[in-house]
Amino acid sequence: MSILRQIPMAALAAFAASAVACTVASAAAQEPAPAPSTSDRITNPVAEFAGIDKITGRIITFDVYIDETVQFGALQVTPRVCYSRPDTEQPKTDSFVEVDEITLDRKIRRIFTGWMFAESPGLNAVEHAVYDVWLKGCKQKSDVPAPTAAKADTAKPAAPAAKPKAIAPQPADAAPADASPDATDDEPANTN
Repeated sequence: MSILRQIPMAALAAFAASAVACTVASAAAQEPAPAPSTSDRITNPVAEFAGIDKITGRIITFDVYIDETVQFGALQVTPRVCYSRPDTEQPKTDSFVEVDEITLDRKIRRIFTGWMFAESPGLNAVEHAVYDVWLKGCKQKSDVPAPTAAKADTAKPAAPAAKPKAIAPQPADAAPADASPDATDDEPANTN
């Protein structure tokens, strides 16, 4: 005979009702976990990459602004977006990147288009015969000047012309220091 058959059905029903009430009360006391949403991601203006030159063994970290193209060796790297998560969440940093190769005959050939993940650099890194490139992270600021700032510097008008300096009066018989013989043709020559 099982133990359940020895407990009267009324007692079992009361126990079940109290268990359900306790579960509901404890669930109401706990705050529900926030559902992940796409609005929690942060859009960043700078993507940080690392690249290795397999010939020299040199690893270089470089920043690239969104929609800017930077050349690393024979590769041209262009990030289109760079997303990260707030510091309070697990890091999930990804960037949509286009990578072109400049071939020896100076043609540009697309070798990668897709998402790179900073937490899994080997998943979608660019593996080239000489150069490898992978995403390290996303940034809000960079030490590298923004491409719009560089364009704005060249578009700025030249500094306003300096005001002419006051010229000290000179004696009437002395010629100005910067005067050329052609400039004095209007005056009669002084032969004294």
